[in-house]
Amino acid sequence: MSSEAPSNANEGCVGPTSQEAGKAAACAGCPNQGACSSGAFSSPAALAAKEKEKANLHNALSEVSHVVLVLSGKGGVGKSTVSTQVAQSLSSRGYSVGLLDVDICGPSIPRMAGVLGREVHQSQSGWTPVYANPNLAVMSISFLLEEGDAAVVWRGPRKNGLIKQFLTETDWGVGGLDYLIIDTPPGTSDEHISIVQYLNDARSSGQGASGAIVVTTPEEVSMADVRKELNFCKKTSVPVLGVIENMSGLQTKVSDMRFMNDQSDDCTNDVLSMLKEKCPELLSMMAITDVFPSAGTGPQGMASKFGVPYLGKLPLDPNLLKSCEEGVSFVDQYPSSPGATPLNNIVDKLILALPVEDDEEEAEAMET
Repeated sequence: MSSEAPSNANEGCVGPTSQEAGKAAACAGCPNQGACSSGAFSSPAALAAKEKEKANLHNALSEVSHVVLVLSGKGGVGKSTVSTQVAQSLSSRGYSVGLLDVDICGPSIPRMAGVLGREVHQSQSGWTPVYANPNLAVMSISFLLEEGDAAVVWRGPRKNGLIKQFLTETDWGVGGLDYLIIDTPPGTSDEHISIVQYLNDARSSGQGASGAIVVTTPEEVSMADVRKELNFCKKTSVPVLGVIENMSGLQTKVSDMRFMNDQSDDCTNDVLSMLKEKCPELLSMMAITDVFPSAGTGPQGMASKFGVPYLGKLPLDPNLLKSCEEGVSFVDQYPSSPGATPLNNIVDKLILALPVEDDEEEAEAMET
């Protein structure tokens, strides 16, 4: 498919400015066929408008070192959790980070980043994002809604228009960003196609997104959809930075567990008191159980089959969930929690895959 193809174009689109536009076999039944065959997309005015759009996108993102998409074909696997906590962790390490929420119909980033209910302000330089901390700027449709629980009932073109506005009109501040983390909705729909195309237009190197983190849970119901997402990345030439296996078992201290007897009555206090008296060393031990059954070779095997990195497992850690509800950095707030080390390892791998200029210079200096 051409990189200039509209988001609702047929598979195999030759591009709206091609001489075959509207005439090729792939154009049959496409909703844009009439406009393409009439030359509406290839007129001098249309081409000039397209070049202006590309220039605006390029200028808006010229000071962003790396753009990372967080994807998954499946909903509810923890994309927003991963997006937020990776961004929080990077900002805690001193990097300048932007967190862009393009899940237009289900924006959850503001709550997870601790900036729910805040508003963006518009100036001559564009929209000023909301800052979760001095190194972390957040942008979301949630900041533009008058009512927090209002449903966003928009068709594709309007959603795509807002995503383009986010990319072109958000002022990420003096000095730009080291990392722009983009949290996406589930699937491979209009929003995904559009944002890949916008990023391709914005980045002069020809490679739009620096890469994608793909999130899954261990069971086949999730992985079946995530395989489609990996194929989407392959078709759109988005490099896959790696697969994260989220919710990989529940890990918690015995002392943090609750207990019930055969009658379903809460007997937590009695059990903990007995353990403290009879076997106190058990209280500090970790209890681990698999919540989702792993299918076949699991996400690690899936990553291997697609030839992409496997970034590791994130357990179902109650403190991780609590951090997202409270809008705080998990690795800073709960450094000894079971999920903290795996998350730090994932961020280490991301930085290694996408070093910023200062990191590269420091590495070169150490070698010499």
